[in-house]
Amino acid sequence: MPELPEVETIARKLRPQLLGKVVQEVELRWPRTLAFPSPRKFKELIQGQEIQEVTRRAKYFILHLSDFSLLIHLRMSGDLFIKESKIEPEKHDRLILKLFRGSSSEQSTAIKENGSSKLVFNDTRKFGRVWLTANPEEVLGKLGPEPFGRNFTPEWLHTALHSRRRQLKPLLLDQTFLAGLGNIYSDEALNLAKLNPLAGSDAITAKQAEALHAAIRSVLKEGIRRNGASIDWVYRGGEFQNYFRVYDREGKPCPTCRTKIQRIIVGQRSTHFCPKCQRAR
Repeated sequence: MPELPEVETIARKLRPQLLGKVVQEVELRWPRTLAFPSPRKFKELIQGQEIQEVTRRAKYFILHLSDFSLLIHLRMSGDLFIKESKIEPEKHDRLILKLFRGSSSEQSTAIKENGSSKLVFNDTRKFGRVWLTANPEEVLGKLGPEPFGRNFTPEWLHTALHSRRRQLKPLLLDQTFLAGLGNIYSDEALNLAKLNPLAGSDAITAKQAEALHAAIRSVLKEGIRRNGASIDWVYRGGEFQNYFRVYDREGKPCPTCRTKIQRIIVGQRSTHFCPKCQRAR
């Protein structure tokens, strides 16, 4: 599943190709892709809407339209593409928005056929979802703070960790606690901070919380700098997988102490860590 760096990378790539484009037609090839509203209402409301901004919140893409917000969550296998209008849909294309240049937009260098292009949501496993809403907080309101936001401070993190009585790894994956982290970047951050994934959150000291705060921001920044991680056939183009410290490196040496990386299951998720650097205390 794409995490914060992968979603941010895709958003940055799509932004210059989408800004100023107007939704002309909708092709909904799998109705359950829509979480809200109904297919009929979706088509009625989105046609004629101009894309004014492309942003991200946690693992959600947000297309800010003239009157609404289009939220897209890729889940396990989703991806977003810009295609020329003449290209035929593929088997797993679930939602297609045909776009044309609005009067206020600049000409796209990528799509030149009569100003027409398509934003395609492709999703092999059909887990991804799309929302069209005038109030994005209806969908995003329960999310925790952004790792790069002002509210995410070492002091906040220490207090928040102590307000829960949970193991560190599952807590970091909880999007209502902290938004954007997934399996890859939580493993990498815990290793960089030298914290055991099974440690109790309420046992973390202020100094450890400060180290974890710095580690989370560090691995996410590095992930974005390297255009995310490409570890399967879904997300492509990143190279952060070449710089993993522990994730997917079971049996390989820790980059710090050369101890073999171990893999365990925590909360039904594969978890990679160094048993020496991240010794349980």
